[in-house]
Amino acid sequence: MCGRITFTLTRDELAEIYKITDEMDWQPRYNIAPSQPVPVMVNTEAQQLKFFRWGLVPSWAKDPQSGYKMINARAETIDTKPSFKHCFREQRCLVLADGFYEWKREGKRKTPYLFKVRDRKFFAFAGIWDSWKSPAGTVLYTCSIITTGPNEQMAPIHDRMPVILDKENERIWLNPELNDTEKLKQLLVPYPAVRMEAYQVSDYVNSVKHDSIACIQPVPGQTALFG
Repeated sequence: MCGRITFTLTRDELAEIYKITDEMDWQPRYNIAPSQPVPVMVNTEAQQLKFFRWGLVPSWAKDPQSGYKMINARAETIDTKPSFKHCFREQRCLVLADGFYEWKREGKRKTPYLFKVRDRKFFAFAGIWDSWKSPAGTVLYTCSIITTGPNEQMAPIHDRMPVILDKENERIWLNPELNDTEKLKQLLVPYPAVRMEAYQVSDYVNSVKHDSIACIQPVPGQTALFG
């Protein structure tokens, strides 16, 4: 699964990249957790940055709390599960990040690692989104990150990893006219291990209350996992 991500670009950097002139409530995030806002670009308005709550709430859901259970969608079944299949065809998004955490289980201990993509200031996970309207008429926009099997470097840490798209596949994923599920599923593969890097970070990141640069700092004296 993918349960914590980072996106440490500043508000000014985002404004410059996406030509944003309006006021934007954003600051660098070092430990984004489910139920919190994540930066996304949707296939209905390409290149327009938005912030959706992480954890998909289907439009037909009775309770918005269901989103806590749907932070990830498995690539293998995304075209068949009722909660995901419509969004997969019609409502795709990029979830922007510059890193994600995963924990290696060793006995009773779980060691956190930060995974990044080489030579990219930030990257995008393949995601899906939906909107849910409350009885009072308030609209909630939410999203889920798609996961797939691990690449050879991730496999010793976890048996799943988020789908990271390269630049060309980002454009394909956001194409609003594309609803060929077979072609779309071909994009949902592990990112090449040689293009990634990872290192151990402190247990400080374990608490969702911690959101500072200390979360992403390497543990002193530890060799990089790879990269």
